[in-house]
Formats: sequence, structure tokens, C-alpha cells
Amino acid sequence: METRIIRKPEWLKVKLPHSKEFKRVKRILKEYNLHSVCQEARCPNITECFHSGTATFLILGDICTRNCRYCNITSGIPRPIDEEEPKHLTEAVKKLGLQYIVITSVTRDDLSDGGAEIFARCVELLHENITDCRVEVLIPDFNGNGDALERIIAAGPDVINHNMETVNPLFKKIRPQGDYNISLELLRRIKNRKKAVVTKSGFMLGLGEEWNDILALIKDLADVQCDRLTIGQYQQPTRNHWPVHKYYHPREFDDLKRCAKQMGIPSVEAGPLVRSSYHAASMV
Repeated sequence: METRIIRKPEWLKVKLPHSKEFKRVKRILKEYNLHSVCQEARCPNITECFHSGTATFLILGDICTRNCRYCNITSGIPRPIDEEEPKHLTEAVKKLGLQYIVITSVTRDDLSDGGAEIFARCVELLHENITDCRVEVLIPDFNGNGDALERIIAAGPDVINHNMETVNPLFKKIRPQGDYNISLELLRRIKNRKKAVVTKSGFMLGLGEEWNDILALIKDLADVQCDRLTIGQYQQPTRNHWPVHKYYHPREFDDLKRCAKQMGIPSVEAGPLVRSSYHAASMV
């Protein structure tokens, strides 16, 4: 596989954070022994999100049982789950004064339910204690476990997100332990089970996909009635990760946003720095 490094364009260069609010969020996360995907995955929007006092919470630890080729989160044998995590998360959200949060996790194939119970308890505890806080969950595929998905739906999150991450022809190379059809079916099942739940997905560009592959993925998401979509540029975390094959111009993202809306996806965020939780609270 070619490992040449393509020079990053100017529109992808961001400044490092120095604000007091950034440090405050980091301190509170540390105080409650919580992880943020903003930090673990080196999100390019960490400055903007932390400065505004928001964060995407990473539950079920910080070690993933899978080894996706694009992801910077550590892969290995996870530690035991923290049964107090839902309580700690709720306390941190209160202290941060958030009105919209995103909860995601590492993939936990070592757990029979993939961690669905902890997800659900986080949602339920937040709704019980912070009545004006909307909750979005960004869930793994649970290996197609229908009971695990049902537990998530029953907890009542406002948005259920599951990212496709890449196009069908590249899926097994990029996500060797995942399955394109299982991920797509998960989104379909949510809508079939509860129409009122907002469904969401996202994927990255620059992994070596063809334009027609991108359009096919968007059509697949429109066919399962996906309500919200995020499209962003892949950035290679280290030389050991999947290489960037192309940096897409902002105009190309604009074109894809128009295409997605024309295909029937109501809300779309597309741009070089867009990530799954980018402007999550304002997507309508």
C-alpha cells in the first residue's frame, strides 16, 4: 500500500487551544474520570467545541476491541466497565451547564450487549436529572444485536447516530471487523421501530473512494430514511494509519451537501473539518 504523505491544504490547518474554557472542560472531565472523543480521536474541532463549553463524551473506557484503520483510539483489551459512569457523566454535564450532549463509546465486543445497558442508563439518568438537556447517542453496531439496539431505543435518546464511516467498496479494508450491511440495517431498524427518533450517520472522504461510491452511500442512507448526515475530510492520525488519498476542496463538499438533500436527507453538514458531532445541537 502506498504510504506517501500528501501536503495538507490551508483550510485544514487549525490553531491549538489556549482558552480558559478549554482548560475548564479538560479539568472537569479529569475530575469525574471521563473521556472525551474530542481528545482521544484528536478531533480538529476540539478548540471550537471546548471553547464553547461542550464535549462529546466517550463512555465504556478508552480502549477499543476493534482496530479500524483510520481511528486513533487505542485498540486492545479493555478494562472492566465502571458501573458508576452514568452517575459521573450526569454530574459532569450538570457542572458544565450543557443543554445538548453527545455520548459515544469505544466498541466493546467483549460485552454480551456491546455496552448498550451503560448507554441506556446514561440517557435515562440524564433525562431524570437534567430535564432540559437533549441527548444524542453515537452507537457502535453491537454486532447486529437486536436486543441491544432495542435497549438504546427504549431509553429515549433524542438522536441515535451510527456512522458508516466509508463507502461500501472500502468498508472491509477500513473497518475489517465491521459490516456495511449490518450498519445500514441498524439505521433502518431504528426508523422501523420508532419513527419519531431522529437518525443520523456520517462518513469521511479521502480514503480512496470514487465519486460514484460516495453517491451510492448517500442513496443508501436516504433509502433507510436517515434524517441527518455529516460528511468530513479524513486526516491520517499517524503514519501507521490508512493514508490520505485525496484532500477534497470545500466546493466538493458543497456539491455533496446539495446531492444529499436532493436525495431526501433533510439535514446535512459537509465540509473539510466536519466531524460526526460538529454543530450537533444546531442540526435541524
